[in-house]
Amino acid sequence: MIPWQAPVAAAPVHGNLVVPGSKSASARSLLLAALADGPSVISGVLDSRDTSLMRAGLTALGAGFDDLPDGRLRVRPADPVTGGAEVECGLAGTVLRFLPPIAALAATPTLFHGDAAAAARPVAPLLEALASLGATVSQPRALPFRVSGGDLFRGGQVAIDASASSQFVSALLLAGARFADGVTVQHTGGTPPSLPHIEMTCTLLQRRGVVVERPADLTWRVLPGPIAALDEIVEPDLTNAATLLAAALVTGGELGTAWPEGSVQAADDLLGVLAAFGARVSFSGEQGSRLVRVAGTGPVHGADVDLHAVSELTPVAAALAAVADSPSVLRGVAHIRGHETDRLAALTAELGALGVSVRETPDGLEITPGPRHGGSFHTHADHRLAHAGALIGLVTPGVVLDDVGCTAKTLPDFAGLWSYLLGAAG
Repeated sequence: MIPWQAPVAAAPVHGNLVVPGSKSASARSLLLAALADGPSVISGVLDSRDTSLMRAGLTALGAGFDDLPDGRLRVRPADPVTGGAEVECGLAGTVLRFLPPIAALAATPTLFHGDAAAAARPVAPLLEALASLGATVSQPRALPFRVSGGDLFRGGQVAIDASASSQFVSALLLAGARFADGVTVQHTGGTPPSLPHIEMTCTLLQRRGVVVERPADLTWRVLPGPIAALDEIVEPDLTNAATLLAAALVTGGELGTAWPEGSVQAADDLLGVLAAFGARVSFSGEQGSRLVRVAGTGPVHGADVDLHAVSELTPVAAALAAVADSPSVLRGVAHIRGHETDRLAALTAELGALGVSVRETPDGLEITPGPRHGGSFHTHADHRLAHAGALIGLVTPGVVLDDVGCTAKTLPDFAGLWSYLLGAAG
């Protein structure tokens, strides 16, 4: 654990930021390249613990990776997929959920295990779905577990409740083209969280020539067939970008960063959250090289926001609510109780410890700002909690994160990037 005194902004922050690649897009691109019909070269892959675990897991299943001198990555596909090894999931939901359907293509069992906290992350519905499709899955349906299948596993039609994680659907779709019968996934619960992430999955599949159909509402079909090799550049992580841009709102400054057009991420929704709290959002640049600028124009305003589509931004939204000039309501995020930690309970405890009034609701938080004070901010080994603590620390002296090292999950040098951001102040 690496304690860290969150720095206070001495002046409004200004400048431009370069944001590393998207964790979500990196994981999907690595996986699809590992299942493709030939080698691929990928640029902009996020260098983080989660992506390192994804590379290691895909290597265990038969893929190969070559780091090129210019920072690009050559991926040699798994042909065939091999079992018999171990996959370390760490605390990465993408590894925990995206790789078991691939392991089902091998006749020899693959063992999945991870960090102690990962055992609490939902995965049982996905494992039950694989078992219903013909895979052999060990009991109980939780880490550690083994998955195999081989020729007996052909895919097909399956119903699954993805209310706990949209990754259940994405996991089946990503590997579905390699199943002999493809896969049809019908979601059976309420509206699944983070639907834009399923859209990202479908878009990246279609870019590689995979046929993705929508036969009914909340039903997706991937037809069997090759996954075309594709050289590509991974987009910057827009959730991380929004986190950094929020510093301009909190300090009354202005920050800019590249903002891809036609993004596979929930770009508009992310900026909409910042705007709801009072940010002024503007764009400049020509087509293909667009820059977004976010400015704070006064106090942060309280907001009532539905974060169902961008639930990863909930801790940042909670931090903005904590420093706002009026109460806020965050809705639509009951499922984040099953993320790296129970994020709703953790935010309630940590914001409350700094003097903020927080009430947990069935699907979110009600936050009433009050006189804040410094103190220890426990990150619960969760990178997004650390981001929230850093944001509050910009305008609250004495906030000390118990572990800034957990930010390596998506921003390996978060502390350095944060210091650079503050160094550009004024």
